[in-house]
Amino acid sequence: MKKYDNKRVVSAVYNDKFADNPFLAAMPEMLSADAYMEAVKGLPPLPSGLSELTFEERRQETSMLASIFVPMPFMYSLYDTLYRAIRTTYTTRTELESIRQINAIFGGNEPNQYATQADTGSILGIPGIGKTSVIRRSLALMPQVIEHTEYRGNPFFCKQVLYLHIECPSDCSVKTLAMNLIGAIDRAIGSNYLNTLLSLRSAAASAIAAQIKILCMTHHIALILVDEIQNVITTAQKNHQTKPLIKFLVELTNDTCTSVYFIGTPDAEEVFTRQEHLKRRTRGIRLLPLKPDGTYRVFLSKIWPYQLTPEQAPMTDKMLNKLFDYSGGIPAYIVKIFQEAQVKALMAGRSCIDEKIVQQTVDTLAIRVPKTYSGGTYLSDFDIASSPRKAAATAPEPVSVSAEPVPEPPEKPVPRMYANKRGRKNTLRDEQDMLVAFKGSDDFCRTLGEIGLLEVLS
Repeated sequence: MKKYDNKRVVSAVYNDKFADNPFLAAMPEMLSADAYMEAVKGLPPLPSGLSELTFEERRQETSMLASIFVPMPFMYSLYDTLYRAIRTTYTTRTELESIRQINAIFGGNEPNQYATQADTGSILGIPGIGKTSVIRRSLALMPQVIEHTEYRGNPFFCKQVLYLHIECPSDCSVKTLAMNLIGAIDRAIGSNYLNTLLSLRSAAASAIAAQIKILCMTHHIALILVDEIQNVITTAQKNHQTKPLIKFLVELTNDTCTSVYFIGTPDAEEVFTRQEHLKRRTRGIRLLPLKPDGTYRVFLSKIWPYQLTPEQAPMTDKMLNKLFDYSGGIPAYIVKIFQEAQVKALMAGRSCIDEKIVQQTVDTLAIRVPKTYSGGTYLSDFDIASSPRKAAATAPEPVSVSAEPVPEPPEKPVPRMYANKRGRKNTLRDEQDMLVAFKGSDDFCRTLGEIGLLEVLS
Protein backbone atom coordinates (compact mmCIF):
# COMPACT_ATOMS: atom_id res chain seq x y z
CA MET A 1 0.00 0.00 0.00
CA LYS A 2 1.28 3.46 -0.90
CA LYS A 3 2.40 5.51 2.10
CA TYR A 4 1.00 8.86 0.93
CA ASP A 5 -1.76 9.91 -1.44
CA ASN A 6 -0.96 12.05 -4.48
CA LYS A 7 -1.25 15.32 -2.57
CA ARG A 8 1.15 18.22 -2.30
CA VAL A 9 0.78 18.53 1.50
CA VAL A 10 0.35 15.43 3.69
CA SER A 11 0.46 14.50 7.37
CA ALA A 12 3.51 12.55 8.46
CA VAL A 13 3.41 8.75 8.50
CA TYR A 14 6.47 7.29 10.20
CA ASN A 15 8.60 4.26 9.49
CA ASP A 16 9.75 2.64 12.75
CA LYS A 17 13.04 1.67 11.12
CA PHE A 18 14.33 5.25 11.57
CA ALA A 19 13.10 5.93 15.10
CA ASP A 20 15.88 8.43 15.87
CA ASN A 21 15.22 10.63 12.81
CA PRO A 22 11.62 11.79 12.26
CA PHE A 23 12.40 13.38 8.88
CA LEU A 24 13.92 10.20 7.49
CA ALA A 25 11.13 8.15 9.03
CA ALA A 26 8.51 10.30 7.27
CA MET A 27 10.09 9.97 3.81
CA PRO A 28 7.85 8.54 1.06
CA GLU A 29 8.87 5.17 -0.30
CA MET A 30 10.89 4.88 -3.49
CA LEU A 31 8.84 3.57 -6.42
CA SER A 32 9.96 0.57 -8.41
CA ALA A 33 10.82 1.05 -12.07
CA ASP A 34 7.55 -0.51 -13.24
CA ALA A 35 5.44 1.57 -10.82
CA TYR A 36 7.26 4.75 -11.85
CA MET A 37 6.77 4.13 -15.57
CA GLU A 38 3.07 3.54 -15.03
CA ALA A 39 2.69 6.65 -12.86
CA VAL A 40 4.38 9.15 -15.19
CA LYS A 41 3.09 8.01 -18.57
CA GLY A 42 0.69 10.30 -20.39
CA LEU A 43 -1.16 8.61 -23.24
CA PRO A 44 -4.55 10.34 -23.55
CA PRO A 45 -7.41 8.55 -25.34
CA LEU A 46 -8.23 9.49 -28.90
CA PRO A 47 -11.30 11.74 -29.29
CA SER A 48 -14.59 9.90 -29.54
CA GLY A 49 -16.32 9.87 -32.90
CA LEU A 50 -13.08 10.60 -34.71
CA SER A 51 -14.38 9.23 -38.01
CA GLU A 52 -17.22 11.78 -37.99
CA LEU A 53 -15.04 14.85 -37.44
CA THR A 54 -14.45 17.41 -40.18
CA PHE A 55 -10.96 18.40 -41.27
CA GLU A 56 -11.21 21.62 -39.23
CA GLU A 57 -12.22 19.69 -36.09
CA ARG A 58 -9.39 17.22 -36.65
CA ARG A 59 -6.87 20.07 -36.80
CA GLN A 60 -8.15 21.36 -33.48
CA GLU A 61 -7.72 17.93 -31.89
CA THR A 62 -4.03 17.75 -32.90
CA SER A 63 -3.24 19.89 -29.85
CA MET A 64 -3.66 16.73 -27.75
CA LEU A 65 -0.29 15.50 -29.04
CA ALA A 66 1.41 18.06 -26.79
CA SER A 67 0.13 16.14 -23.74
CA ILE A 68 1.64 12.80 -24.81
CA PHE A 69 4.37 11.63 -22.43
CA VAL A 70 6.12 8.38 -23.27
CA PRO A 71 8.10 6.92 -20.31
CA MET A 72 11.68 5.86 -21.05
CA PRO A 73 14.40 4.25 -18.90
CA PHE A 74 16.44 7.46 -18.52
CA MET A 75 13.51 9.05 -16.67
CA TYR A 76 13.71 6.54 -13.85
CA SER A 77 17.43 7.31 -13.51
CA LEU A 78 16.57 11.00 -12.99
CA TYR A 79 13.88 10.08 -10.44
CA ASP A 80 16.35 7.87 -8.58
CA THR A 81 18.90 10.71 -8.51
CA LEU A 82 16.41 13.20 -7.06
CA TYR A 83 15.04 10.77 -4.48
CA ARG A 84 18.51 9.87 -3.20
CA ALA A 85 19.47 13.56 -3.01
CA ILE A 86 16.47 14.22 -0.74
CA ARG A 87 17.27 11.22 1.41
CA THR A 88 20.92 12.25 1.73
CA THR A 89 19.94 15.57 3.31
CA TYR A 90 17.95 13.89 6.08
CA THR A 91 20.65 11.27 6.58
CA THR A 92 23.31 13.92 7.23
CA ARG A 93 21.16 16.30 9.32
CA THR A 94 19.17 15.60 12.49
CA GLU A 95 16.85 17.93 14.42
CA LEU A 96 19.49 18.70 17.06
CA GLU A 97 22.08 19.53 14.40
CA SER A 98 19.60 21.87 12.66
CA ILE A 99 19.06 23.81 15.89
CA ARG A 100 22.80 24.16 16.42
CA GLN A 101 23.26 25.39 12.87
CA ILE A 102 20.50 28.01 13.21
CA ASN A 103 21.98 29.29 16.49
CA ALA A 104 25.40 29.56 14.87
CA ILE A 105 24.05 31.63 11.96
CA PHE A 106 22.02 33.90 14.27
CA GLY A 107 25.06 34.45 16.46
CA GLY A 108 27.31 35.21 13.52
CA ASN A 109 29.54 32.25 14.35
CA GLU A 110 31.05 29.67 12.03
CA PRO A 111 28.44 26.92 11.47
CA ASN A 112 29.35 23.47 12.68
CA GLN A 113 30.82 21.19 10.04
CA TYR A 114 29.17 17.89 9.25
CA ALA A 115 30.99 14.61 8.85
CA THR A 116 29.36 14.18 5.46
CA GLN A 117 28.28 16.64 2.80
CA ALA A 118 24.93 17.12 1.15
CA ASP A 119 24.38 15.77 -2.33
CA THR A 120 25.13 18.23 -5.12
CA GLY A 121 25.22 17.73 -8.86
CA SER A 122 23.73 18.71 -12.19
CA ILE A 123 21.53 17.28 -14.91
CA LEU A 124 22.43 18.76 -18.28
CA GLY A 125 21.03 17.86 -21.66
CA ILE A 126 20.39 19.31 -25.08
CA PRO A 127 17.13 21.27 -25.39
CA GLY A 128 14.04 19.26 -26.27
CA ILE A 129 14.76 15.94 -24.58
CA GLY A 130 12.35 16.65 -21.72
CA LYS A 131 14.54 17.40 -18.69
CA THR A 132 12.13 19.80 -16.98
CA SER A 133 9.05 17.70 -17.83
CA VAL A 134 10.63 14.56 -16.37
CA ILE A 135 11.73 16.37 -13.23
CA ARG A 136 8.30 17.92 -12.66
CA ARG A 137 6.55 14.58 -13.12
CA SER A 138 9.07 12.83 -10.87
CA LEU A 139 8.66 15.40 -8.10
CA ALA A 140 4.86 15.20 -8.40
CA LEU A 141 5.06 11.55 -7.30
CA MET A 142 6.22 12.74 -3.87
CA PRO A 143 4.51 15.14 -1.47
CA GLN A 144 6.25 18.51 -1.35
CA VAL A 145 5.42 19.23 2.29
CA ILE A 146 5.06 16.78 5.19
CA GLU A 147 3.38 18.20 8.30
CA HIS A 148 4.48 16.88 11.70
CA THR A 149 2.33 17.27 14.82
CA GLU A 150 3.38 14.41 17.11
CA TYR A 151 6.30 12.03 17.16
CA ARG A 152 6.65 9.05 19.47
CA GLY A 153 4.04 10.40 21.87
CA ASN A 154 5.51 13.90 22.14
CA PRO A 155 4.35 17.14 20.48
CA PHE A 156 6.41 17.83 17.35
CA PHE A 157 5.15 20.70 15.21
CA CYS A 158 7.02 21.51 12.02
CA LYS A 159 6.72 21.43 8.24
CA GLN A 160 9.21 19.35 6.31
CA VAL A 161 9.77 20.62 2.74
CA LEU A 162 11.15 17.87 0.51
CA TYR A 163 11.99 20.01 -2.52
CA LEU A 164 11.88 23.46 -4.12
CA HIS A 165 12.04 23.93 -7.90
CA ILE A 166 13.05 27.41 -9.08
CA GLU A 167 14.56 28.99 -12.18
CA CYS A 168 17.92 30.69 -12.33
CA PRO A 169 17.20 34.43 -12.67
CA SER A 170 18.05 36.00 -16.00
CA ASP A 171 20.19 38.67 -14.30
CA CYS A 172 22.08 35.99 -12.27
CA SER A 173 21.75 38.15 -9.17
CA VAL A 174 22.15 36.55 -5.73
CA LYS A 175 19.40 38.78 -4.39
CA THR A 176 16.97 37.78 -7.15
CA LEU A 177 17.76 34.09 -6.67
CA ALA A 178 17.18 34.45 -2.93
CA MET A 179 13.85 36.15 -3.59
CA ASN A 180 12.84 33.31 -5.88
CA LEU A 181 13.71 30.81 -3.17
CA ILE A 182 11.70 32.66 -0.53
CA GLY A 183 8.74 32.90 -2.92
CA ALA A 184 8.95 29.14 -3.52
CA ILE A 185 8.93 28.53 0.24
CA ASP A 186 5.83 30.74 0.61
CA ARG A 187 4.00 28.80 -2.11
CA ALA A 188 4.95 25.50 -0.53
CA ILE A 189 3.93 26.12 3.09
CA GLY A 190 1.59 29.13 2.77
CA SER A 191 3.89 31.55 4.63
CA ASN A 192 4.42 35.27 4.04
CA TYR A 193 8.20 35.62 4.20
CA LEU A 194 8.55 37.35 0.84
CA ASN A 195 6.25 40.29 1.66
CA THR A 196 8.07 40.80 4.95
CA LEU A 197 11.41 40.81 3.19
CA LEU A 198 10.24 43.13 0.41
CA SER A 199 9.35 45.73 3.03
CA LEU A 200 13.06 45.90 3.84
CA ARG A 201 14.11 47.33 0.49
CA SER A 202 17.56 48.26 1.73
CA ALA A 203 18.37 44.73 2.92
CA ALA A 204 21.81 43.66 1.76
CA ALA A 205 22.29 40.53 -0.30
CA SER A 206 24.33 38.97 2.54
CA ALA A 207 21.47 39.53 4.99
CA ILE A 208 19.00 37.92 2.60
CA ALA A 209 21.38 35.01 2.08
CA ALA A 210 21.58 34.47 5.84
CA GLN A 211 17.77 34.50 6.00
CA ILE A 212 17.63 31.84 3.28
CA LYS A 213 19.97 29.58 5.26
CA ILE A 214 17.81 29.92 8.36
CA LEU A 215 14.63 29.15 6.44
CA CYS A 216 16.22 26.09 4.83
CA MET A 217 16.96 24.65 8.26
CA THR A 218 13.76 25.84 9.93
CA HIS A 219 11.58 24.10 7.35
CA HIS A 220 14.00 21.20 6.76
CA ILE A 221 14.31 21.77 3.01
CA ALA A 222 15.95 18.70 1.51
CA LEU A 223 16.51 19.57 -2.16
CA ILE A 224 16.73 22.78 -4.19
CA LEU A 225 16.56 22.41 -7.97
CA VAL A 226 17.86 25.41 -9.95
CA ASP A 227 16.54 25.16 -13.51
CA GLU A 228 17.81 27.02 -16.59
CA ILE A 229 21.27 27.25 -15.06
CA GLN A 230 22.68 28.08 -18.54
CA ASN A 231 21.55 31.65 -17.79
CA VAL A 232 24.81 31.86 -15.86
CA ILE A 233 26.60 31.73 -19.21
CA THR A 234 24.32 33.88 -21.33
CA THR A 235 24.14 36.89 -19.01
CA ALA A 236 26.48 36.58 -16.05
CA GLN A 237 29.70 36.73 -18.02
CA LYS A 238 28.92 40.24 -19.19
CA ASN A 239 28.22 41.43 -15.65
CA HIS A 240 30.97 39.37 -13.98
CA GLN A 241 28.38 37.86 -11.63
CA THR A 242 29.03 34.19 -12.26
CA LYS A 243 31.12 33.61 -9.16
CA PRO A 244 28.80 35.30 -6.58
CA LEU A 245 25.79 33.25 -7.71
CA ILE A 246 27.54 29.88 -7.68
CA LYS A 247 29.39 30.77 -4.49
CA PHE A 248 26.10 31.53 -2.75
CA LEU A 249 24.69 28.11 -3.70
CA VAL A 250 27.86 26.34 -2.57
CA GLU A 251 27.76 28.18 0.78
CA LEU A 252 24.10 27.28 1.12
CA THR A 253 24.93 23.61 0.70
CA ASN A 254 27.86 23.73 3.14
CA ASP A 255 26.05 25.69 5.87
CA THR A 256 22.62 24.05 5.75
CA CYS A 257 23.41 20.57 4.35
CA THR A 258 20.64 21.10 1.78
CA SER A 259 21.15 19.24 -1.48
CA VAL A 260 21.35 21.40 -4.61
CA TYR A 261 21.01 20.24 -8.21
CA PHE A 262 21.45 22.34 -11.35
CA ILE A 263 19.30 21.70 -14.42
CA GLY A 264 20.07 23.11 -17.85
CA THR A 265 21.75 22.77 -21.21
CA PRO A 266 25.39 21.76 -21.86
CA ASP A 267 26.32 25.46 -22.12
CA ALA A 268 26.55 25.50 -18.31
CA GLU A 269 29.45 23.06 -18.45
CA GLU A 270 31.69 25.99 -19.38
CA VAL A 271 31.25 27.48 -15.91
CA PHE A 272 31.29 24.16 -14.04
CA THR A 273 34.67 23.07 -15.39
CA ARG A 274 36.54 26.30 -14.71
CA GLN A 275 37.27 25.57 -11.06
CA GLU A 276 38.00 22.22 -9.46
CA HIS A 277 35.61 22.64 -6.53
CA LEU A 278 32.73 23.40 -8.93
CA LYS A 279 33.68 20.53 -11.20
CA ARG A 280 33.45 18.15 -8.25
CA ARG A 281 30.13 19.49 -7.02
CA THR A 282 28.40 19.62 -10.40
CA ARG A 283 28.99 16.13 -11.76
CA GLY A 284 25.91 14.34 -12.96
CA ILE A 285 23.95 12.98 -15.88
CA ARG A 286 24.62 14.42 -19.35
CA LEU A 287 21.84 13.61 -21.80
CA LEU A 288 22.02 13.18 -25.57
CA PRO A 289 19.06 12.42 -27.89
CA LEU A 290 17.75 9.05 -29.00
CA LYS A 291 19.65 6.73 -31.30
CA PRO A 292 17.96 5.24 -34.40
CA ASP A 293 17.51 1.95 -32.54
CA GLY A 294 14.88 -0.06 -30.71
CA THR A 295 14.20 2.61 -28.09
CA TYR A 296 13.47 5.14 -30.84
CA ARG A 297 11.10 2.70 -32.54
CA VAL A 298 9.29 2.00 -29.26
CA PHE A 299 8.87 5.76 -28.78
CA LEU A 300 7.44 6.11 -32.31
CA SER A 301 5.13 3.12 -31.82
CA LYS A 302 3.57 4.89 -28.80
CA ILE A 303 2.80 8.13 -30.63
CA TRP A 304 2.05 6.67 -34.08
CA PRO A 305 -1.60 5.77 -33.28
CA TYR A 306 -2.27 9.48 -32.60
CA GLN A 307 -2.96 10.29 -36.24
CA LEU A 308 -5.98 12.55 -36.60
CA THR A 309 -6.01 12.29 -40.39
CA PRO A 310 -8.78 10.23 -42.07
CA GLU A 311 -6.28 7.45 -42.78
CA GLN A 312 -3.21 6.30 -40.87
CA ALA A 313 0.14 6.32 -42.62
CA PRO A 314 2.05 3.03 -42.22
CA MET A 315 5.07 3.09 -39.91
CA THR A 316 7.63 2.11 -42.56
CA ASP A 317 11.40 2.03 -42.08
CA LYS A 318 11.85 4.74 -44.69
CA MET A 319 9.40 7.06 -42.93
CA LEU A 320 10.96 6.43 -39.50
CA ASN A 321 14.48 6.96 -40.81
CA LYS A 322 13.62 10.26 -42.46
CA LEU A 323 11.76 11.45 -39.37
CA PHE A 324 14.82 10.62 -37.28
CA ASP A 325 17.21 12.44 -39.61
CA TYR A 326 15.02 15.56 -39.61
CA SER A 327 14.51 15.58 -35.81
CA GLY A 328 17.98 14.44 -34.75
CA GLY A 329 16.35 11.98 -32.33
CA ILE A 330 15.15 14.82 -30.07
CA PRO A 331 11.72 13.80 -28.65
CA ALA A 332 10.27 17.33 -28.67
CA TYR A 333 11.14 17.74 -32.37
CA ILE A 334 9.76 14.31 -33.22
CA VAL A 335 6.39 15.10 -31.66
CA LYS A 336 6.31 18.61 -33.16
CA ILE A 337 7.05 17.35 -36.69
CA PHE A 338 4.50 14.55 -36.28
CA GLN A 339 1.85 17.05 -35.12
CA GLU A 340 2.48 19.77 -37.70
CA ALA A 341 2.73 17.27 -40.55
CA GLN A 342 -0.82 16.18 -39.77
CA VAL A 343 -1.98 19.80 -39.70
CA LYS A 344 -0.34 20.44 -43.07
CA ALA A 345 -1.91 17.29 -44.55
CA LEU A 346 -5.37 18.23 -43.27
CA MET A 347 -5.08 21.79 -44.57
CA ALA A 348 -4.13 20.41 -48.00
CA GLY A 349 -7.10 18.01 -47.92
CA ARG A 350 -4.82 14.94 -47.84
CA SER A 351 -5.96 11.69 -46.25
CA CYS A 352 -2.68 10.98 -44.41
CA ILE A 353 0.89 12.16 -43.98
CA ASP A 354 3.75 11.03 -46.21
CA GLU A 355 7.48 11.70 -46.61
CA LYS A 356 6.94 14.74 -48.80
CA ILE A 357 4.65 16.37 -46.24
CA VAL A 358 7.14 15.61 -43.48
CA GLN A 359 9.89 17.31 -45.51
CA GLN A 360 7.68 20.37 -46.11
CA THR A 361 6.89 20.51 -42.38
CA VAL A 362 10.57 20.49 -41.44
CA ASP A 363 11.26 23.29 -43.93
CA THR A 364 8.37 25.33 -42.53
CA LEU A 365 9.45 24.85 -38.91
CA ALA A 366 13.09 25.62 -39.86
CA ILE A 367 14.37 22.85 -37.59
CA ARG A 368 18.15 22.71 -37.37
CA VAL A 369 19.80 20.27 -34.99
CA PRO A 370 23.50 20.26 -33.99
CA LYS A 371 25.96 18.12 -35.95
CA THR A 372 28.05 17.35 -32.86
CA TYR A 373 27.51 17.34 -29.10
CA SER A 374 29.87 18.09 -26.23
CA GLY A 375 29.55 14.59 -24.77
CA GLY A 376 27.13 12.58 -22.68
CA THR A 377 24.90 9.50 -22.70
CA TYR A 378 22.28 8.82 -25.35
CA LEU A 379 18.72 8.33 -24.09
CA SER A 380 18.76 4.92 -25.76
CA ASP A 381 21.71 3.75 -23.64
CA PHE A 382 19.91 3.85 -20.29
CA ASP A 383 18.75 0.50 -18.97
CA ILE A 384 16.80 -0.42 -15.85
CA ALA A 385 15.88 -3.79 -14.38
CA SER A 386 12.17 -4.48 -14.03
CA SER A 387 12.67 -6.90 -11.13
CA PRO A 388 15.27 -7.59 -8.40
CA ARG A 389 16.02 -10.95 -9.99
CA LYS A 390 16.95 -9.30 -13.29
CA ALA A 391 19.07 -6.72 -11.49
CA ALA A 392 21.01 -9.47 -9.71
CA ALA A 393 21.51 -11.39 -12.93
CA THR A 394 22.90 -8.37 -14.77
CA ALA A 395 25.08 -7.07 -11.92
CA PRO A 396 28.66 -6.43 -13.09
CA GLU A 397 31.59 -8.36 -11.71
CA PRO A 398 33.61 -6.59 -8.99
CA VAL A 399 36.80 -4.97 -10.22
CA SER A 400 40.04 -4.29 -8.39
CA VAL A 401 40.79 -0.66 -7.60
CA SER A 402 44.25 0.67 -8.31
CA ALA A 403 46.01 2.60 -5.58
CA GLU A 404 46.96 5.37 -7.98
CA PRO A 405 44.20 7.73 -9.21
CA VAL A 406 43.26 7.31 -12.84
CA PRO A 407 43.12 10.65 -14.72
CA GLU A 408 39.86 11.50 -16.42
CA PRO A 409 40.01 11.09 -20.21
CA PRO A 410 39.43 14.34 -22.11
CA GLU A 411 35.89 14.74 -23.42
CA LYS A 412 35.62 14.43 -27.17
CA PRO A 413 32.81 15.84 -29.32
CA VAL A 414 30.14 13.27 -30.09
CA PRO A 415 28.96 13.27 -33.72
CA ARG A 416 25.21 13.31 -34.28
CA MET A 417 23.72 10.06 -35.45
CA TYR A 418 21.74 9.64 -38.65
CA ALA A 419 19.42 6.81 -39.59
CA ASN A 420 20.27 7.17 -43.28
CA LYS A 421 23.98 7.07 -44.12
CA ARG A 422 25.28 10.48 -45.14
CA GLY A 423 27.55 11.35 -48.08
CA ARG A 424 27.97 10.08 -51.63
CA LYS A 425 27.55 6.44 -52.45
CA ASN A 426 30.66 4.40 -53.24
CA THR A 427 31.35 4.02 -56.97
CA LEU A 428 33.59 1.63 -58.91
CA ARG A 429 36.90 3.25 -59.83
CA ASP A 430 39.73 2.30 -62.21
CA GLU A 431 42.82 0.78 -60.58
CA GLN A 432 44.89 3.73 -61.83
CA ASP A 433 42.54 6.19 -60.15
CA MET A 434 44.59 8.28 -57.73
CA LEU A 435 42.15 7.63 -54.85
CA VAL A 436 42.44 3.87 -55.36
CA ALA A 437 46.21 3.90 -55.92
CA PHE A 438 47.09 5.81 -52.77
CA LYS A 439 44.54 4.16 -50.46
CA GLY A 440 46.49 2.55 -47.63
CA SER A 441 49.89 3.47 -49.14
CA ASP A 442 52.55 5.58 -47.43
CA ASP A 443 55.15 5.46 -50.29
CA PHE A 444 53.81 7.73 -53.03
CA CYS A 445 56.78 7.37 -55.41
CA ARG A 446 56.75 3.60 -55.31
CA THR A 447 53.01 3.53 -55.87
CA LEU A 448 53.23 5.86 -58.87
CA GLY A 449 55.98 3.69 -60.35
CA GLU A 450 53.94 0.52 -59.95
CA ILE A 451 50.98 1.93 -61.90
CA GLY A 452 53.22 3.48 -64.62
CA LEU A 453 52.61 7.12 -63.74
CA LEU A 454 56.18 7.94 -62.71
CA GLU A 455 58.96 8.50 -65.27
CA VAL A 456 62.49 7.85 -64.07
CA LEU A 457 65.09 10.20 -65.65
CA SER A 458 68.61 8.81 -66.13
